[in-house]
Amino acid sequence: MTRSIISTTHAPAAIGTYSQAVKVGDTVYLSGQIGLDPASMDLLEGIDAQIVRVFDNLKAVAEAAGGSLADVVKLNVYLVDLAHFAKVNEVMKSYFAEPFPARAAVGVASLPRNALVEADAVMVVGG
Repeated sequence: MTRSIISTTHAPAAIGTYSQAVKVGDTVYLSGQIGLDPASMDLLEGIDAQIVRVFDNLKAVAEAAGGSLADVVKLNVYLVDLAHFAKVNEVMKSYFAEPFPARAAVGVASLPRNALVEADAVMVVGG
């Protein structure tokens, strides 16, 4: 199987030794996204703005890979404060429709750039 690297300027550039996404066959592995504005690379303020930006960033990478968030089969959400889990659920309703992807929500001690939320995903396109 060939491995393709996915990259878009509509999501934040990688800030480490990783790719925005990697496609192998029909499966695309989307790297974790935090609430960074792709133009300025600044972290947005507040949990609400960060949650929206995280899903906007994931959407941009999914589209660059030839898919959409409707193709996501697994989503992982990382929160510094699990009290914000209900907000994530509420925002997800505007990005995902039923049947929803499988999901894990994990409380973490910290995230890159002191972000409050991060999400990564696996999607299946084509085939």
